[in-house]
Amino acid sequence: MSTGSPGISLARMHDFLRVLYEDHHHSLLNFATRLTGDRAAAEDVVQETFLRAWRHPECFADGSSARGWLITVARNVVIDRMRARTVRPHETREHEPEPVPDHAQRVVDALVMEAVLASLSYEHRRVLTELYYNDRTYSEVAVCLGVPAGTVKSRTHYALCELRRAFDQRQIR
Repeated sequence: MSTGSPGISLARMHDFLRVLYEDHHHSLLNFATRLTGDRAAAEDVVQETFLRAWRHPECFADGSSARGWLITVARNVVIDRMRARTVRPHETREHEPEPVPDHAQRVVDALVMEAVLASLSYEHRRVLTELYYNDRTYSEVAVCLGVPAGTVKSRTHYALCELRRAFDQRQIR
């Protein structure tokens, strides 16, 4: 089977792809899962992405970022799949099974969220708890905590930024 590039031996190509897969598989899978919302679909996207890398090794010859190329290709694969679904006739959509939520991923996400929330300062955690878990408005939280509404908004902003950063770091590991 040809690799699409006459100057690269099949053995070297295999080694290159193995290293590429080991270095980028997990982060690419997390990225595709976030885009698709479905772990199985994300695995298909990652497989298609690495297949395209195998078919086009010349894309890596110039020393450009393999990670950037892989993420771009994965994003394009997701977009292509979404477009393909929208052009299907209506009849076929009726017979598609409903996606089954990935319970294991929800459990992992909940555990990560709990750990990340615990890493926030008390003030930031309290604001988020009042806003999102107790379903209060900024004004209600301000009264409850005895601080100005602007302080609640500021704490919310910084808490959510910290939450996103910490959650993304834990997801990649």
